[in-house]
Parts: sequence; C-alpha cells; structure tokens
Amino acid sequence: MPVHDMFDLSGRVAAVVGGGSGIGEAVALGAARAGARVICLDVNADGAERVAAAARSEGSDCDAAVLDIRDAAAVDTAFTRIREARGRLDIVISTPAVNVRKKILDYQDDELDRVVDLNLKGNFYVLRAAGRIMTADRGGSIVLFSSIRSQVVEPGQSVYAATKAAIVQMVRGAASEFGPSGVRVNAIGPGVIETPLTAPIKNDPAWYKAYAEKSAMNRWGTPEEMVGPALFLASDAASFVTGTILFADGGWLAQDGRFTPPGM
Repeated sequence: MPVHDMFDLSGRVAAVVGGGSGIGEAVALGAARAGARVICLDVNADGAERVAAAARSEGSDCDAAVLDIRDAAAVDTAFTRIREARGRLDIVISTPAVNVRKKILDYQDDELDRVVDLNLKGNFYVLRAAGRIMTADRGGSIVLFSSIRSQVVEPGQSVYAATKAAIVQMVRGAASEFGPSGVRVNAIGPGVIETPLTAPIKNDPAWYKAYAEKSAMNRWGTPEEMVGPALFLASDAASFVTGTILFADGGWLAQDGRFTPPGM
C-alpha cells in the first residue's frame, strides 16, 4: 500500500465525540480533511454545528448532533443511528474531560461524581457502544483521550489523574477483548494543551510559564498538534497498533527537570 494511502480516511465514517471545541474540534476538522465522513458530537449543539459547518464549507461531508456521554442510553442511540444512517461506523474518537483542581482533603462528593461521571463512566459508555457495533461489523478503530496525568501527578490532580489512568487500562482491556474481531483500541496522552479546559492556567502568567518550561520543547501544545496522533491511530497506518497509549506531550514525560549544569 502506498504510504499516502495508509493515512487516507476516504469513505470512512468517523464519530468525533467532543468535536465542538478544543482538541475535538481540531480532530473533527482534521478527519474531514483526510476524507472521512465525520459526525461531530458534542453536548454543545451550537459548537458541534459550527464545526460541522466549517468542515462543509471546505467541501467535506460533516454532520453534527448533540450527545452527552454521561447518558449511556443516549450514547448507544447516537452510535446506532450513525451506523443505520451511514451504513457503517469505522472510527470513534472521544475527547471530553473535566477537571476539578482540589486537594483530596478538600474534595466534595459532588465534585468527585462530576469528574468520574464524565471522564471515566462517560468514556466507558463510548467504548462499550462503539465496541458493540464494531465487533459485530468485524472492524474499526476507537481512540480515547487520556493524559500525561495517567503517569504523573501534582497536588490537586488526584481524581483527574485517576480517571485518566483508568482510561489507559480500559483501552488495554478493550484491545484484548475486541482484537479478535479486528477492532483496534488505543489512547492518546496529551501534555499541556491550550484548550478551554486549561484556560485558568493560561490566565495565570507564572503558572503558564512553569508548565511551558516543564516540557522539553519549552512550550504548550495546540489542539491542532493532536490531530496527527489521532488520525494515525484511526488510520491503516496503525493497523498493528492496539492496546497502547501514544504520548503527545512535548517531551514532558521524558525528563524530570530542566537544570542544565554549567559548561554543558
């Protein structure tokens, strides 16, 4: 297969969950530009339609629909309708997450539920619903978004980090279970990316600078820089890649400090 064709998504049906903003928006537009027929799913109807309209303005086939992944029945219905309307469901990419930055002793029960319900349970519902369709159809690729926080944490990140670590283990379990049916399941672990989720950090100059300096590339990432990793895992270029996490973190996990000794 020519190298170009390995990354071509022409004719594939791709559901991008969280496609109304941030990383999801960039991935939805990227998948459309790679030839996929994209359905942009988001809890924000206006955001989803705005992104779909932008893709259509470029000549791509892109629809929008409302989906709250905390509702298991709604997730099942959304993917079933896509399969019925489009005749297939080849790719599902799920990006939504929420974070409540508090130390464990300050965490309230409702805040715990908020983070777990979306990050863990919501992504489980996506994984299960997509897996049911794809295993029956004997093929497909599912990509969930984890984080560097699946590996390293800091004060105030314990619950968020726990959900992101759980996503990695869910991906591994699903890869094992779905693999015999030709379905691949992987995760992406972004570093610090400029999105609405990280806006409070960006608005604090000292905090923003500290995070930039922690990465080997001395800067934050952009949503557009998550498109390549996501489309790679979705495409035939990753045909033998499953059950893994691809870190796109600017080298955050590659180093434990930034001090350069004198004379080096």
